[in-house]
Amino acid sequence: MVDIFSKRDGPRLEDVKAKRILSENAGTIRKLADQISGGGYSQMRADEARRKEGPKPDGLIIHDLKARNRVDVPEPYVKISLNNRVVLVDKASGLQLQMLGEIRGNFMSKRFVLCTKENGFFSPVDAEVADLIGHLDQVELTEAFTEADLAAQLESLLVPSED
Repeated sequence: MVDIFSKRDGPRLEDVKAKRILSENAGTIRKLADQISGGGYSQMRADEARRKEGPKPDGLIIHDLKARNRVDVPEPYVKISLNNRVVLVDKASGLQLQMLGEIRGNFMSKRFVLCTKENGFFSPVDAEVADLIGHLDQVELTEAFTEADLAAQLESLLVPSED
């Protein structure tokens, strides 16, 4: 003889009674839990509720990761980056427009090297730009002529003034 046990539909009668007793005595159970834990139970429940609620935009910095709107007319300026590259950058988008060269050397002597094939660059500046700033190739940077002075000189030669 074989006994077949099949699962009934719905919860067991014991489970229904236990849930009813717990729900009827929920207030008393919370008070006891707080008394035993020194208020830790209510604090834990409040922390859980705070974590579950969505972020509020008040006082937050929200970053929009969509593509930026392109400006038809770039606003160029000369930037010398931390890795000593000298580039022409668009103010509005922050994108590099053209690499002009780099600053080479050590702490004793540094010099500006124009972006040309002769100086070992793969994509040199075009002939028009080379004519405008070619005289600054191999210029040594000193206390009298600093990186800021170089950037200002390049910007004055390459960026049209708004006057």
